[in-house]
Amino acid sequence: MKVTILGNNSALPAYGRHPTAQAVSVYGEVLLIDCGEGTQIQMQKYDLRWRSMHHIFISHLHGDHYFGLPGLITSMSLLGRTAPLHLYAPGPLKPIIESILAVADNVLSYPFYFHPLPDTTALLVDDSAFSVTCFPVDHRIQCHGFLVERKTRGRKLLPDKCREYEIPSSWYEHLKKGEDYERKDGLLVKNEWVTADGPAVKKYAYCADTLYSEAYLPVIQGADTIYHECTYLEADKAKAVARYHSTAAQAAQLAKLANARQLLLGHFSSRYKELEPFREEAAAIFPNVLVSAEGTAYEV
Repeated sequence: MKVTILGNNSALPAYGRHPTAQAVSVYGEVLLIDCGEGTQIQMQKYDLRWRSMHHIFISHLHGDHYFGLPGLITSMSLLGRTAPLHLYAPGPLKPIIESILAVADNVLSYPFYFHPLPDTTALLVDDSAFSVTCFPVDHRIQCHGFLVERKTRGRKLLPDKCREYEIPSSWYEHLKKGEDYERKDGLLVKNEWVTADGPAVKKYAYCADTLYSEAYLPVIQGADTIYHECTYLEADKAKAVARYHSTAAQAAQLAKLANARQLLLGHFSSRYKELEPFREEAAAIFPNVLVSAEGTAYEV
């Protein structure tokens, strides 16, 4: 499970940094979270294939989080996409997309499904490989964070050992669930003889634009990696409060309270050219912190 940063700046592009967008890769599936201006160009640059993408999540309707979406949606149609695409976003985005398509007389080449985000914490996607939950954060307008959980696929089979103990392939799914196998000659083959630990459950929390808040702490508790906005440094905390944003120190405090394993910082104001002070400020509170860099894929 990896998260690739496509854009880590706030409202204005600056110093080579782009508006917010990131791709979470889970078992080969690409989940796009937010889609700021230039996202499809960043996807091409960093070799992220839209054919592996079936779900897009938009946190809120400030332009730096969705202005790249109309271009991406229509580009996929121009390129002949046929697979369904699901968009999870605040309800008012639906007529905006419909209007853009209508005035251009565009008809998408693929099934397009719009899912309005609720006002509360809710499960949005739940399949065999992963789930996605949205949770409200505290911003000037309706805004959500997202929790992506990679599910385990059970025990990992050791093919050579399975053949050695003459276990038929029809029993493999039982082995992946941790069951033992009894042969016809009465030998009980222990599961640990023919399997190894499979991939562990992983949790990635995307905390979108928000004032410092502990309201959603129960949702993100124990996350392996948290991405938290830190538009400002602590010296500009008054600006953060006035504009419903957080500081690097506040992001670190939340990661600490959540017992997270790793913190990624992002959504930097264009007033800052150098980003090392963000890491230094956060590291004083939560040591395992990284300043997100565009194009870098971080292991969750």
